[in-house]
Amino acid sequence: MRIVAIFSIFSLVVGVQLHSAIASKDNTKSQYDKMVRFEGGTYRIGTDVKDTRDGEGPSRMVKVKSFEIDQYSVTNEQFRRFVRDTKYRTEAETFKWSFVLDPFVSEKVKVTVTDSVEGAPWWLPVKGAYWRQPFGPGTSIKDMMNYPAIHISWNDATAYCKWAKKRLPTEIEWEYAARGGVDGKIYPWGNKYEVKRMNIWQGEFPNKNTAEDGYPAVCPVDAFKPQNDKGMYNMIGNVWEWTSDTYEPRGKEKQNVLRGGSYLDTVDGVKNHIARVTTRMGNTPDSSSDNLGFRCARKASKSRSKTEL
Repeated sequence: MRIVAIFSIFSLVVGVQLHSAIASKDNTKSQYDKMVRFEGGTYRIGTDVKDTRDGEGPSRMVKVKSFEIDQYSVTNEQFRRFVRDTKYRTEAETFKWSFVLDPFVSEKVKVTVTDSVEGAPWWLPVKGAYWRQPFGPGTSIKDMMNYPAIHISWNDATAYCKWAKKRLPTEIEWEYAARGGVDGKIYPWGNKYEVKRMNIWQGEFPNKNTAEDGYPAVCPVDAFKPQNDKGMYNMIGNVWEWTSDTYEPRGKEKQNVLRGGSYLDTVDGVKNHIARVTTRMGNTPDSSSDNLGFRCARKASKSRSKTEL
């Protein structure tokens, strides 16, 4: 059964804000296709802070083989190429609805909404909301081609990766790439919070986002400078990203791990997740909403022509 219960007040990550963006032509290679290479070895992941949540800790040493991972979240332009080539229909299309934050739903569409999430009435199940119509009928990604593809389930992301001859990153790979080889830090760049380094929520949730980072909702995949010295963009904030790992079960349904948090998370995590490199949660593989995205990975090639780290 498709669930969204995991998107409680501690994990709601929602909405998208329309901003202008430059679309790449479908018959050319996107600038966002770049991958970054990480060399294998033994590294420390996790955390020992007292306020760990959802299995963030403890810290431990893990082994990882060399791999390559997308420098950016998969964009609307990239996902459109996949759909045009394969005629793929996402699960949001199959179910004929997905979740959208109340402020981004038009009054015309709101009158058609007959259900809501218990305890979170701002989270609306909108008929016709999917990656091409991020806010429901009448909305478009025309000016959002360099934004992350959203309303993407784990199954959708896996299908895209297969088409691209890649795969989803493991949770260990994802965290190592986010850390950029730096152990024990809160953020990919260090321990000090910097407003202009990630897209998260500022202000009182859910009433007002003061958007001190420049974005009241989701932003382009390259809106900020790289979050670490290895050139990785938006690993923390903006949209949650699927990994290949199974989440520790909560009930009988299978869940998969999501990493990174989104624009709705905060520095203190009082009403949501704490935005930091170890942030994680789980959801069922068929779940989608306007905050879920992904990036791909693959086994490192023998050639070292990629950016090597």
